[in-house]
Amino acid sequence: MIQIEKVSKVYRSRGREVTAVDGVDLTVREGEVFGVLGRSGAGKSTLLRCVNLLERPDSGRIAVDGRDLLSLDGRELRRARQGIGMIHQHFGLLSGRTVAGNVAFPLEVMGVPRSERAARVAELLELVGLDEHAAAYPAQLSGGQKQRVGIARALAGRPKVLLSDEATSALDPETTASILELLRDLNRRLGLTVLLITHEMEVVKRICDSAAIMRAGRVVESGPLRELLLRPGSELARDLLPLPAAGPRSGAGTTVADVTFEGDSADRPFVSSLARTYSIDVNILGGAVERIGGTRIGRLRIELPGDPDVNAAQLAYLREAGLTVEVRAPAAAGPPALVPAAEPDEQEASLS
Repeated sequence: MIQIEKVSKVYRSRGREVTAVDGVDLTVREGEVFGVLGRSGAGKSTLLRCVNLLERPDSGRIAVDGRDLLSLDGRELRRARQGIGMIHQHFGLLSGRTVAGNVAFPLEVMGVPRSERAARVAELLELVGLDEHAAAYPAQLSGGQKQRVGIARALAGRPKVLLSDEATSALDPETTASILELLRDLNRRLGLTVLLITHEMEVVKRICDSAAIMRAGRVVESGPLRELLLRPGSELARDLLPLPAAGPRSGAGTTVADVTFEGDSADRPFVSSLARTYSIDVNILGGAVERIGGTRIGRLRIELPGDPDVNAAQLAYLREAGLTVEVRAPAAAGPPALVPAAEPDEQEASLS
């Protein structure tokens, strides 16, 4: 549905050049929710704005629903953009218009007749749970309600693609959960393809089918969420399912391994089975289990007596049981969480 090929974007200011997006390749499949994560300045917001040409890339190709947007202009580009809805971090509502008026605004721009507008607005407000607030003004709404208005407005033109620019970062945890639930419900009911950017791991855990991590304008890791979580050395797996550093007991003469398991394997007593089979003591250093995409996925850091070459059979035993096993150096600490909190707008941060 969305094909991004070798896209680059450079900002120029006061004689300086900042490469915000650097040769990015990304594919978002039809009907999936795709999350792009990264620190402030990583380029994720710029990449999102390139998808609907709010920012025109300097090079590369962007195709949405099979149409190369960079080859379009004028009326053709406006028509293509109607198929791409966008919701914003700070809502962007018109304070002088009611909820119904805000949702109707893009329909007015598109020239939809008044009677059709009214019916469509009523349909959208019911869809997002705001049918009783049609006559209210933005100042009378909570943050979550304002974002629901923004979502309804983004859906006015019946888009196939929905872009989300940090849509939940200004909301409290409970409201965030309700907005994410709404986005997932819309994705399933309307067949929407959703591309979102976020710094929040909870967003990825709750609704994403696939994900990518950006750093310094480049995508460093991407793919279906399940595949990333089971991939040895995955940065996303380390951040979604963090494990503690190996403790002071770990050192020379031991093997520290991270074991990733999912689905049925999460219910198997593989640690005790390993200990009984090889008559060894298995030290559990830490673990994390989450339900992601409807499936239980977990990681466990264990310590075995003896160097890795001594434990070749034991490690093979775990792999043959369908587990992903990554041997790591004793006492090695994992990286910090990907992004601790919301940070300033990327473009402003990178050019300031």
